[in-house]
Amino acid sequence: MKRLIAALLVLLSIGLTQPLCAATKTILVLGDSLSQGFGLAPSEAYPMLLAKKLRAAGLNFQVTNASAAGGTTEGGLQRLPAHLKRRIDIFILELGINDAFRGVPVDQIQNNLQQMIDKAKARNPGVRVVIAGMQLPNHTGDDYVSGFGRMFSELAAKNNAALVPYLLQGVAGDPSLNGPDGIHPNAPGQKILAETVWHVLEPVAREVANGSSRAERGTSPLKSGSH
Repeated sequence: MKRLIAALLVLLSIGLTQPLCAATKTILVLGDSLSQGFGLAPSEAYPMLLAKKLRAAGLNFQVTNASAAGGTTEGGLQRLPAHLKRRIDIFILELGINDAFRGVPVDQIQNNLQQMIDKAKARNPGVRVVIAGMQLPNHTGDDYVSGFGRMFSELAAKNNAALVPYLLQGVAGDPSLNGPDGIHPNAPGQKILAETVWHVLEPVAREVANGSSRAERGTSPLKSGSH
């Protein structure tokens, strides 16, 4: 009888602890001031609003917002390794617009972004990637502007990543949704950003939470290439 009770206690402890250990997934957001929530409390930035949406949806994720004001793709390459020491299940990448403001060639921006994706996949073979796209003001006949806009969809297609076509959709240019500088979303604007990203993130998060991520399907990592 004592052995039977001991066995039942072991089974019960396994049943209680294993789901808890396996349930928590991680999301890393690597971006610039748009993702940092420039001028706002950290809890008002869209990555933390996404954390609330995930909890409300019954999805157990830990969100790390590794965004920094003024962030560039070169800076992202330097900052990323420190965050790859821990497992990442979903990688949200939002960088590039500050490079464009500085006139960095589109090919170089794209190469830097690709290197970040490659590094994340090398350390986390099953990581799911979400790319937050940006746009520059449209000028007819400007090859740089059109090339920059295409870059994000090209990266998404190449890496089988989910794409947010334009992070600032419905927010850019609206004084009521931006701070005094007219560039950085205010708290209401960040809520719209969260909805925009959530529309793309939710199905990805559900797949990961349900154990259908590429890591669990045994997909091999992508070979390195080349605000």
